[in-house]
Amino acid sequence: MKKLLVVFDVEGVLLPKWRYIPFEVSRKLGVLKFLKILLIGILYEIGAMSLESALRQIYKNFKGYTIEELRHYYERLPLIQDVKETFRRLKEKGCKIALISSGLPQLFIRELAEKLDADYAYGIELKTLNGKFNGEIGGTVIKKNGKSLVLKKIQKTENLRPENCILVADDRNNLQMFPHVGLKIGFNPDFILTAKADHIVTEKLSEILPIIFKEENKKHGIGLSKNEIIRSIIHIGGLLTIIPCIYLITPHLMAFLILAVAALYTASELARMQGLNFPPFTSITTKAAVKLELYEFALAPICYALGIALSLLIFPQNIAYATIAILTLGDGSASILGKLLGKTAYPFNKAKHIEGTIIGLIFAFLGATAFLNPAKALVGATVGMLVECFPLPINDNLAVPLISGFALTVIP
Repeated sequence: MKKLLVVFDVEGVLLPKWRYIPFEVSRKLGVLKFLKILLIGILYEIGAMSLESALRQIYKNFKGYTIEELRHYYERLPLIQDVKETFRRLKEKGCKIALISSGLPQLFIRELAEKLDADYAYGIELKTLNGKFNGEIGGTVIKKNGKSLVLKKIQKTENLRPENCILVADDRNNLQMFPHVGLKIGFNPDFILTAKADHIVTEKLSEILPIIFKEENKKHGIGLSKNEIIRSIIHIGGLLTIIPCIYLITPHLMAFLILAVAALYTASELARMQGLNFPPFTSITTKAAVKLELYEFALAPICYALGIALSLLIFPQNIAYATIAILTLGDGSASILGKLLGKTAYPFNKAKHIEGTIIGLIFAFLGATAFLNPAKALVGATVGMLVECFPLPINDNLAVPLISGFALTVIP
């Protein structure tokens, strides 16, 4: 078997994304600095700041911390499910493994590499003075195209060509390495990697193994997990928010009630990130969370609540109710049944299947016809399901009702 190099991004693939800095290290910084760090993270995510600028601004907040203090918070981070088993299998097959992080200190990445028996480890260099971090960072990985430079250095050392290299990553900062690898795997990727990766993995990291070694993938035919069933019931159950609006209260009042619940949920997630229980939200999140949400701030429910609430606030009643039906019945059934029955992935979004879209379109249309004439219901359902199948920077739970609602508003 030919020698392979498997390159892993770290945050979001091996460790929870955006946990170390916002929710662990910032415990001692106070609310204002915590919010500042979150804002910088958002500015980077939307492309308003470069990675290097964002990281330098964030790490300045930890000036004066000792390395041991930073390590204490790093050690609180859990490994993503089945990372150790995946690495063990890769090593058994003779693969070389590299960890390349542009967000965590190299010292800790090296310790992680030793723990997982990886061969290479690269991260941010922390500058210290008298045993304390002085707020300055460096290293190749934070520079423009820094990760690709590191990768090419490893390839030269191992005498490997790009076609013998595999990349497993989750966000656009890793696009720079795409020209230098033969196989690109997106692990719970952002919308850009969803469109550009060769394969998409959305559950266990071990699902990369049959892709890498060209083994038969037995994913199809499996059922939904208990968490996914609960999540699906909650998602489709959102349709019931229409009933009080028709018989008991105004749509605007219902929207504000939903937003109030969303605010409580946000508080519960912030508490959960700090290891605190916030009943009943924490227990519901634990039972309904899927993928990496148990390790990170679960944002999807907030987008879902906003999608329904904004529809009730913005659109005329019949259109608002139709968009909620498209979201709950259409998007919900497309996700569930696409997972169970889907076999034909979209070339532009390998995480979604044509079969799921067709099923979602049927349910969305049936739901929307309760509030609109069939022709208009079909337009709304079609727009909603097109939005659902394309990789977008906005969460589906927010994009589907808003875009389909605006489409229904402008057509006669």
